[in-house]
Amino acid sequence: MTDDTKRQERRRYPRLRAPVYCRPVGPLAARGGQPIDLGLGGVRVYSDDPMNPGHRLEIELKLPDESTLTFLAEVVWLQELPDEAPASYDIGLQFLDLTPEDVEALEVVLARSNT
Repeated sequence: MTDDTKRQERRRYPRLRAPVYCRPVGPLAARGGQPIDLGLGGVRVYSDDPMNPGHRLEIELKLPDESTLTFLAEVVWLQELPDEAPASYDIGLQFLDLTPEDVEALEVVLARSNT
């Protein structure tokens, strides 16, 4: 069983590729990127910055309609990637403080990505 298969079995929410842009919030947040996959419970991203599980950061998601969602997320896993990969690390983030409005906005994006 691969690490990806093990992670998928633990997920409470399905993950999809969605047309959003993700970046950490703050003065050092110039770099961001397309999430690898996104669900109501979290997001998987690439990063060149190592982050230990348990690390919390504020992230911003830019949605297809140009609106943004900003909330707290926690690193739940980190995997170092090979040198030829697009980034140094593959990171799983769990959303911590989504409001009902945030959940509704994500549901709309995910529903459109699933069709």
